[in-house]
Amino acid sequence: MEIKLYNTLTNKKEVFQPIEPGKVKIYACGETVYDRSHLGHARSAINFDVMRNVFKTLGYAVTYVRNHTDIDDKMINRANERGITVAQLAEEMIGFHDIDMSSLGINPPDFAPRATEYVPQIIEMIQSIYDKGLAYEAGGDVFFRVRKFKEYGKLSGKNIDDLQSGARVEVDESKDDALDFVLWKGAKPGEPTWDSPWGPGRPGWHIECSAMGKDLLGTTFDIHTGGSDLIFPHHENEIAQSECANEQTFVNFWLHNGMIKIEGEKMSKSLGNFAIIADLVEKYHPELVRFFILSTQYRQSLDFSEAAVESRLEGLDRIYGALEKFESNKAAKSSAEADFDKKQLEEHHQRFLQAIADDLNTPQAIGVLFELTRVLNSIDNQDPVAELLYKEILDLGDILGILKISPSQWFKTQRIKKTGSGLTDTEIDQLIEDRRQAREDKNWQRADEIRDQLQAASIQLEDREGKTFWRRS
Repeated sequence: MEIKLYNTLTNKKEVFQPIEPGKVKIYACGETVYDRSHLGHARSAINFDVMRNVFKTLGYAVTYVRNHTDIDDKMINRANERGITVAQLAEEMIGFHDIDMSSLGINPPDFAPRATEYVPQIIEMIQSIYDKGLAYEAGGDVFFRVRKFKEYGKLSGKNIDDLQSGARVEVDESKDDALDFVLWKGAKPGEPTWDSPWGPGRPGWHIECSAMGKDLLGTTFDIHTGGSDLIFPHHENEIAQSECANEQTFVNFWLHNGMIKIEGEKMSKSLGNFAIIADLVEKYHPELVRFFILSTQYRQSLDFSEAAVESRLEGLDRIYGALEKFESNKAAKSSAEADFDKKQLEEHHQRFLQAIADDLNTPQAIGVLFELTRVLNSIDNQDPVAELLYKEILDLGDILGILKISPSQWFKTQRIKKTGSGLTDTEIDQLIEDRRQAREDKNWQRADEIRDQLQAASIQLEDREGKTFWRRS
C-alpha cells in the first residue's frame, strides 16, 4: 500500500519512497527540557507515534529518534532561578517528560539522545563547516555564513534577500551578517562549558539535531518531523549546516504538525494560556485527550477548549459501548438484520489503512471505526463475523493508540474529572519532600502515611534513580 505524506520541502503530497527498501528512519524534534510538557508537545508526539505505528503495520522496520535539548539559554536561566545545576534540571524534567508521554500512550522512541551526550560529534560537524570557510569566529562564538549556502530558504520558502534581522533571527552585533546563526557559543561565567578548537563553550541550538541525526540515522535519512513553528529558522538552519558539512541531502521528507489554539487564541506561555499535559490528564482520561487530538488531521490548526474535548467523549464511549455489549453477552441475538460479511470487513480494513496512509488522515480513519462500531451494534453476536468485527475494531484502535482499556473498566472510570485532588502542586511537592525526609530519618510509619495520603488524593508516585516523580491520576 502506498503511503503519501505532505512534504514541507516541496509543498505537496508525495508517495513515500524509503532510502532503503523496507526500512524507514525518522527523526522527531523533541523538547527543550526546562519545563513540563504541554499540549503542543503532546500533539506532535501523538501524531508521529501513530505514523510510526502505520509504518510498522505495513511491514516497515522503523528506527525512531526523538531528542532532548538539555543545554541552552532557557535551561541555564531556569536552573539559575531554581538554584540547581542545568544537569539536575534536565534529569528532573526528562523524568517528568517520560511520565507525561507514557500517560498518553505514546511509545518511547528507539533512541532519546541528549545534546550534552553528543558534544564531540557536534564539534566535529562544526569543524567540517569551519574548514570549508562556511563558518567564522566572532566575539568568542562561531557563526554559520548563511549567504554561502545558496539554497537557504528552500524549506520555509523565504527569500534570503527579503529576510531582516528580527523576531526569528538572532541579533548580534558581532556577526558579519544579521542572518548568520551561531554554531558554538563561547563560555560565559557560571555556564556549563566544553573544550573546543575555538575555546571553551557550548553548542548552539540548531547544530545539535544535525549531529545527532547524522550519528543515529546517517548523513541522509527519510523523515524529519516537528511543529510548524520550527520550520524557520530551526529546520532551515539544520538543512544548511548539515548539507554543507556532509555534502549530501539531509532529509527527504519534512513533516510539520499545525499549531494549537486555546479557545481561538494562539497558545503561548506569555499569554498564560498553555495547557500542561499533567493538568490535562488530571481532568480528562488520557485516551480522551489522545482521541481529541487525533480527531483533527495533524497539519491543521487544533483549537482546544473544554467543550471541544468533552464533545469527543460521546464518540469514544460509542466505540467502547459496542465492545462492551459484545463482551457482556456473546450469545445475544439482534432483531435487526445486518448484511455484513468477511469481504466487507476486509474492505473496511483497507479503507482504514488507506485513510491513515494518506498523510495521516486520522479523522477519516476514525470515521471507518465508527462504521464498524455501528455494524457491531446491529449484528447478532452469534454471527461468526461478529467476533472478527470485535477484533478488527481493537486492532485498528491499536494503530491509533486507543481502546487500550477493558470496556467494562472504561465505563467505571471517571473520564472527565470536574474536580482535582484538592492538593496544589506546591502542597504535593512539600509532602513528597516530607516523605523523603521521613525515609532518610528511617521514620517509615510517617513515610507510609504520606504515601497513603497522596494515593488517596489520586497522586501517583514513582521512585526512580533516587528521585520521586508524581502525577495526578
